[in-house]
Amino acid sequence: MKVVMLAAGIGARLGFAPTKHPAKVLLSFGGKTLLQYHIEIFQRLGIDELVLGVGHHHKDIEQEIVALGAQDFVRTVFNKNYEEGNVVTLWTLRDELNCGEPVLLMDADVLYDEDMLDRLINSPHPNCFLLDRAFDPGDEPVKLCIRDGEIIEFRKWLSAEFDFCGESVGFFKLSAEVAKKIIIQTEHYMRQDRRQEPYEEAIRDVLLTSPRNTFAFEEVTNMPWIEIDFTADIERANTVILPLIQAAKKKRAAAFVVTRDIEPIVTQIL
Repeated sequence: MKVVMLAAGIGARLGFAPTKHPAKVLLSFGGKTLLQYHIEIFQRLGIDELVLGVGHHHKDIEQEIVALGAQDFVRTVFNKNYEEGNVVTLWTLRDELNCGEPVLLMDADVLYDEDMLDRLINSPHPNCFLLDRAFDPGDEPVKLCIRDGEIIEFRKWLSAEFDFCGESVGFFKLSAEVAKKIIIQTEHYMRQDRRQEPYEEAIRDVLLTSPRNTFAFEEVTNMPWIEIDFTADIERANTVILPLIQAAKKKRAAAFVVTRDIEPIVTQIL
């Protein structure tokens, strides 16, 4: 399985002049760029390839790929119209998504614990979102609304009645059939000159017009992650989220050591 990742945006909400800050995927936390975190997690979880949709400071991203020695693992696809909106980047990546195989579609500007992605990859559902119930209310988070166990809305602004809702992490596992439908819908947006629409709207259109139970979700509530949109997110990522991710990683390593030590004893007993 490959990952198709949106990494072309200028990060305008960070409040810096475009020439004064790097592409968000090159922001550094704990001495590693987001790109390096992504690559390391993908390789540990058996991902075959990462395809980055790039635009803003794309040459810097390509230099980082070389510096990480990841040229055989990462490819870039350049969106020359990256300032128009992320749905345009999604359209630029159409051949990567419409590849006839299951694919992961991901935002690049997220710092997260790898167990979240592991849960998505290993979900029994072929079309799957990640949902976090512990989120700040307001119009900023993209929300998933659930009623009777089904996703009935996917948007920042809500109007439907639901049992509960949670924030979408921005990571999606897609079957080949659904990925193709999303690209077809994205083409409609391009033809209608709806180039400023968030790319989630194309996914929402397919979600709401698909048969019941086409899409499902996995909960990642209380697992550490953050989307980097504002300067305050950078501070929180460094002081709160990264330490939680590091603690989770140490816990997994300790559990692995215990399991490794116990297995020979169990084998002898059996």
